Amino acid sequence: MPGFELFGAEEKKEVNDVLETGILMRYGFDGPRKGIWKSKELEAAVCSTFGAQYAQLTSSGTAALTTAMAALGVGAGDEVIMPAFTFVASFEAILSMGAIPVLVDIDESLTLSPTAVKAAITPKTKCVMPVHMCGSMADMDALVDICKEHNLILLEDACQSIGGTYKGKHLGTIGHAGTFSFDFVKTITCGEGGVVMTNDKDVYTKSDAFTDHGHDHLGVDRGADLHPALGYNFRISELHAAVGLAQIKKLDTFLAIQKKHNQILRSYLEQVPGIQFRVVPDPAGDSHSFLTWFLPSQQHTENAIAAFKEAGILAGNFYWFGNNWHYIRKWDHLKNATSLYPLSKDQQSALIALQSTDFSKSDAVMSKCISTAISLVWTEEQVHEKGAAFLAVLQKVVA
Repeated sequence: MPGFELFGAEEKKEVNDVLETGILMRYGFDGPRKGIWKSKELEAAVCSTFGAQYAQLTSSGTAALTTAMAALGVGAGDEVIMPAFTFVASFEAILSMGAIPVLVDIDESLTLSPTAVKAAITPKTKCVMPVHMCGSMADMDALVDICKEHNLILLEDACQSIGGTYKGKHLGTIGHAGTFSFDFVKTITCGEGGVVMTNDKDVYTKSDAFTDHGHDHLGVDRGADLHPALGYNFRISELHAAVGLAQIKKLDTFLAIQKKHNQILRSYLEQVPGIQFRVVPDPAGDSHSFLTWFLPSQQHTENAIAAFKEAGILAGNFYWFGNNWHYIRKWDHLKNATSLYPLSKDQQSALIALQSTDFSKSDAVMSKCISTAISLVWTEEQVHEKGAAFLAVLQKVVA
């Protein structure tokens, strides 16, 4: 990852198809576009590649999450259980719907702890949102069972796990709906973009309308479309879809490279006493976009990060515990309910309560965790060089 590392003639060809027509919008202008419908092509490719019955492209992964929640009926006052380790977009989308993010602990999979989910369920709980972080997956069997038992919606944020699977099913296709992000640093990129995937026709129909101001898209004249419900402008452009169409055709190549590089690096880290690796509920389904591992203590981990920096090998290694974007520890704007617009009283109360919520179980995981992003453009020689450099530094740190 990410897919932009292997941009080439394929992306240029797809984009030029659009530029030659001059029609950059995904809807309308049927004549001038001369049969070029990149968004429709990409949606069909998403369905065939990942095994979803329906796919609706959006302008971003955040828009995809927002759209999915709207289509699933998640809104004002509803509680959505989500992990304390994710990207800020997860709670941003929940808040934008008027719903309440309920953040709970993760486990050594770096995803939702089923035990924590069970403990957080209240009469207001409407949805459980697992976030498949860093290329791997949550314990979907456990979460599916919980949602069935309590009649809850299961919405997968699979934005960081494109190509990952769980027991033969692609991540993002197991719940009532799932989402990918196609932003610039994802395994498949459109530059900017996202998608809602579902096997429920009603959810798809609502997503289709919601992303385009409520248009029902049933007529041949866009201006005469009916608007069964409110919607917003979350459309993707034909240019962005064109890039994604080229990228999705390369997915198998991306995944194969990631797996090879990941396994080589892991072979070096396995030589360091005391290092453990993240729990992967279905190892065969790991997309291998990250290699994630744990050192014996927080101090060991902080020492390793400092040593990586000194050795010039810090780039691409993420210490999420100190990261501003991905872990609750530094989300002060969330915990202080700092918003440019008024939040509901229920939202404000829930966010302020996060200041005193105990996330010590997550802290114990995250404080010892380092994730190494896997590049698509490394040569095999470079992977071995990186592995040897890791090994040399970590043997000193752990000793």
